[in-house]
Amino acid sequence: MARHAFRTILRPSLLGFRCRSGEDLLSSAASAGIAVPASCRNGVCEICEARLLAGEALNTRNQQTIKVGDRLMMCRTEALTDLELEIDTVMAAGQNPPKTFQAKVADVRSISHDVYRVELQLNRRREVSFHAGQYLSVNLPDAEPCYFSIASSPLAQAIELHIQATPEWVSAQKVIDAIIKGPEVTVALPHGKACLAVAPEKPLLFVAAGTGFAQVKSMVDYLRETRYDQPATLYWGVRRPEDMYLRELAETWEREWEPFTFVPVVGDNDDNDWSGHHDQLVDAVLRSGTDWSNVQVMASGSPVMVYTLMDALIEVGLPESDFYSDVLEYAPRD
Repeated sequence: MARHAFRTILRPSLLGFRCRSGEDLLSSAASAGIAVPASCRNGVCEICEARLLAGEALNTRNQQTIKVGDRLMMCRTEALTDLELEIDTVMAAGQNPPKTFQAKVADVRSISHDVYRVELQLNRRREVSFHAGQYLSVNLPDAEPCYFSIASSPLAQAIELHIQATPEWVSAQKVIDAIIKGPEVTVALPHGKACLAVAPEKPLLFVAAGTGFAQVKSMVDYLRETRYDQPATLYWGVRRPEDMYLRELAETWEREWEPFTFVPVVGDNDDNDWSGHHDQLVDAVLRSGTDWSNVQVMASGSPVMVYTLMDALIEVGLPESDFYSDVLEYAPRD
């Protein structure tokens, strides 16, 4: 027998997901990557409570129809039609204000000639909510905050960062020195609107330069935990082969995750400046043969790269609303 799929919209976040018949709303939301607070395994009920605003649903415990206006538990409710629910604990990108935490330095190691992998642990991890692709700030005493993409999934217990630091990068080097010294650092999160609050329903194209790969890693880890089955392609651009510090990981994704394609773009030219390197990355993306009317682009890199890419893709037909990058927020053009 064919299984129906009903659409559920959560308000005020306006996040949506499809519910299969015979599956509870909480499981359907989780499969779409929406983090509805729940604690069933700990015996704590009524955390996933919502109010039915529109549609018809079934309480699977007593087999009674739930009326519009009634409260319901998503873990024991099935959709009978398209639904609208009110649940204030689910937030869209930009709705979750940053909070400050003390983070324990669990691990720090060099993974390339200038990139460090940092693992942080938060004592109050359950209180920390962020979306895949968001970033945090490391706040050192008497210094401006330093911002880094979170490289781990929102479901991971540890917070992973990829920090590019050399003596010439003074602020990043100070952060690495403080992290190595330990045992704790102050962080504030989440930041950023160019992220995934729910698994999208169209193909994804990631374009990353350098350590922009960290943001992509968070989103890929997250998508692999959902039912996402649309094509996902990563273009990762670097100047030299040694700058592609986790190439083996991207190649592993391509082998193990069917929707995923990895396209490395390496300048491999000591005389290749950043402008030329960015043009090379953008040219590779333009040659991809992508249907620009049906794709969501997530770009991670410098303002020069991001705006060069955005202008080129809009010119070939990408709707501007389908182009996402944190650069548009922190370095807006006039």
